[in-house]
Amino acid sequence: MSAARLPAALEATALIRLAEANGGFGMVLHRGEPDSGTIVIVILNNQGFGQTLARAFERLPRADGTRGWAQSKAQDPENKAEFEDYLKRRVAQDRDLWIVELTIAEGEQLILNLDTKENKPGFMG
Repeated sequence: MSAARLPAALEATALIRLAEANGGFGMVLHRGEPDSGTIVIVILNNQGFGQTLARAFERLPRADGTRGWAQSKAQDPENKAEFEDYLKRRVAQDRDLWIVELTIAEGEQLILNLDTKENKPGFMG
């Protein structure tokens, strides 16, 4: 049995608000289907001196039947265009896809916290 889930548009807005509440910034890079679209979260990590590295996270199936956030792509500092190409390919594969970019300290911890809350009994009702 699958758990109820938020509409994608509402979840994207909530992710941005969560980043802002934690001192970060967020924006939608690609809008997909408002109700049932898939979400990719791009976390930007400031490396100092104007350098940033990006990592993409997607909700993927696990062996125990649940779905959880997992890193699907990391930006290569030597070839940053490859990451952008990856996002373009994902959009071409799935026009319903939402891409939400978050610039936040400890972005991976934010993702881990999302995973913990989503997999608790009673989450979303």
